[in-house]
Amino acid sequence: MTVFACATCDAVLSTPLSQVALPAHARQTWGHGLLPVLMEAGSYAVDPEPFGPPWRSWNEVDEDEAAARGVFAPVDSLPFGDPGTIVVAPGDTRGTVLIPERCDGYCCGLDGRDGPNLACEHCGQPVATRIDDCSLWQAVRFAPRAVRRIPTGDPAPQAADWQALATEVHPTPPVGPSGAWSPQWAAAAGVALAHLLAASDGTPVTVPDGLAAETLRRTLDTLLPQEPPAKTAALAGPGLLTPGPALDILLVPQHPRTGEAWQPSSSARTVPLPADVWTHLAFHQERLPVPAAGGLPAGVIRDDPLPMHPWSVFRPDWGVFLYTLARLPAVRQPWLRRIYDRVKDHPYARPF
Repeated sequence: MTVFACATCDAVLSTPLSQVALPAHARQTWGHGLLPVLMEAGSYAVDPEPFGPPWRSWNEVDEDEAAARGVFAPVDSLPFGDPGTIVVAPGDTRGTVLIPERCDGYCCGLDGRDGPNLACEHCGQPVATRIDDCSLWQAVRFAPRAVRRIPTGDPAPQAADWQALATEVHPTPPVGPSGAWSPQWAAAAGVALAHLLAASDGTPVTVPDGLAAETLRRTLDTLLPQEPPAKTAALAGPGLLTPGPALDILLVPQHPRTGEAWQPSSSARTVPLPADVWTHLAFHQERLPVPAAGGLPAGVIRDDPLPMHPWSVFRPDWGVFLYTLARLPAVRQPWLRRIYDRVKDHPYARPF
C-alpha cells in the first residue's frame, strides 16, 4: 500500500492506497448532470499522458512533435502539463485546501482548467487538481512532481490471476435503473471501436450476436464498407473456450489492476475491453422468465425485478472514440483518417 505526501513538507495527503489500472472512462465527458466518483475508494491509478495546462492548439504543434507525444491525427488542443498524474477518489485525500483563484469550472463545479486547485494545508504548495464539474467524473489528480510516495508496509491486495478474473470482477450492467445506457459501456465501446477499426484494415467486421452486436455492430456497419470478405471478431479470454484459428480479431479483457490485455495463443489481433464490461459480455446470460409451478427449475431467473432494458438505441461515446483513435498510429492510413475526420466534423451524426 502507498500513501502520498507533499514533496515540499512531507505532510500526508492521502489515505493508504493500492494501484489499479486507469479506467477507460477517465477522460469521458458525459451528459449534463453530476457524475459519480471515477476511482474506487482505496485505489489510485497513474495516467501516463500529459494532463492540464499549458494548452496548445493543433496549429501551434508540429505534426512530428504531436506524433512524438503519441497523437497522430488533429485534435482541438494538446495539454502540455506533466504526464503521470496520480488519480484518486476525492474522499481519499487528506490535508488539502482549495486555491480560490483557481476554482473555475463550466457549470456546477471545478474542471481544472487553471491547473492545480488544491494546495497542501501545511505548507501552501499546489499539489493536486480536483475535478467535480457536471459531465465529468469526480476525481483528484496529484501532480507527479508535487508529491512523493511513501510505502506503508501493508501488502496491497494481490492481483487476481486470469483464471480467477471471472469470479473476482464485478460486472458492470450495461443499463442503469433509469433505462439509460451506462456511460462506462459507452466509453468502453468507444475504445473498442477505435481498435476494431484499426484491426479491420478497412474491411467489414462481424461480431457475435447479442449484447456485443447491440453495442458494436451498428457502428461497424456504418463506418466500414460491407463488401465481402469480412473479418470475424469474437470474445476470448479466461473461462472461455479456446478460440478457433478462423477468427481474425479477439475481444479480450484488460486486467483491472495492471491494465494489461489478456494474450491468446493464436495470432489473431486483440481488442481490449475493461474487465467489468468484458465479464458481463462473456458470462451474463439473460433468459426470459417463464411460468413455472412450484419451485423454479434450474436456469430460470425470477421475474421480479424484471431485467433492465434500454429505452434508446446504444450510442458509443464519440469523444472517447476520437481520443483513442487519434492515439493509434493506424489513423495515419488514408481510409482510417477519412473516418476520423468524418466523425470529428459530425460527431452527433449516425451512429453516434
